[in-house]
Amino acid sequence: MSWFESLIFGIVQGLTEFLPISSSAHLRLTAVVAGWEDPGAAFTAVSQIGTELAILIYFRKDIWRIASAWTRSLTNRELRGDLDARMGWLVIIGSIPIGVLGILLKDSIEGSFRDLRLIAVSFIVLGIALGVADRIAERAENGGRHRAAKPRKTLEELNLRDGILFGLWQALALIPGMSRSGSTMTGGLFLGYRREAAARYSFLLAIPAVLGSGVFELSAIGEDAGHVSWGPTILATVVSFFVGYAVIAWFMRFISTRSFMPFVWYRIAVGVVLLMLIYAGLLEPMAGAGLAE
Repeated sequence: MSWFESLIFGIVQGLTEFLPISSSAHLRLTAVVAGWEDPGAAFTAVSQIGTELAILIYFRKDIWRIASAWTRSLTNRELRGDLDARMGWLVIIGSIPIGVLGILLKDSIEGSFRDLRLIAVSFIVLGIALGVADRIAERAENGGRHRAAKPRKTLEELNLRDGILFGLWQALALIPGMSRSGSTMTGGLFLGYRREAAARYSFLLAIPAVLGSGVFELSAIGEDAGHVSWGPTILATVVSFFVGYAVIAWFMRFISTRSFMPFVWYRIAVGVVLLMLIYAGLLEPMAGAGLAE
């Protein structure tokens, strides 16, 4: 991987990580469009550390408050009912599904899951699901013709059941094209949460999973690990941090007043175009993927 390629991959990673459009799929598609080697699952996981550092800084006050309350609740029973302490436990519990499945499906994630047909279908399926969930949320908040508006849930109402369900939705992100933020936010909308609440919790929930995955894949980077070396990987990670921080700041403002529909139509359009190119014989389903091993 050249320095220029790593720069572009870092920008793409930062631009797409927090949007419900799948950063892993966009890294894969960027390589295909540019005629480069697939950066692979290991590079994707490690470069995501940069965007997660952006999350840690952007939500630093929330994270410090949650971590502090959770730590103190281990020895102080009176604090176990505290919202922040409870949030700490829910983030841990919600991270279990993707952690377990990530280990069990590691070979598929690095191989068959990178099939462009699967990515295209994932784009379309989650796009439709996100669109339906967003319309349901909008109707509930604004009220229908014959009913009053129904308040959507906030994070203060997050419970164990919802925390586990959020985690199961997040696990769908193991399939490139599904999107970690997209699948988690879709699940949150279906569970009745406000857009901002679903987005905020999806970002907090991603921290253990993404950092854990990145650390787990560190050994797959280097001179003996294919075409991806440490220098370009570090550059991509640093670039993804700065770009990602700007994107998350914009995105949190965007969803406070706008719907997810622009991302829904984008996902469906990309998925349809991909399928058309593949079945027209203009694009191989595993184009470039074998080169990344």
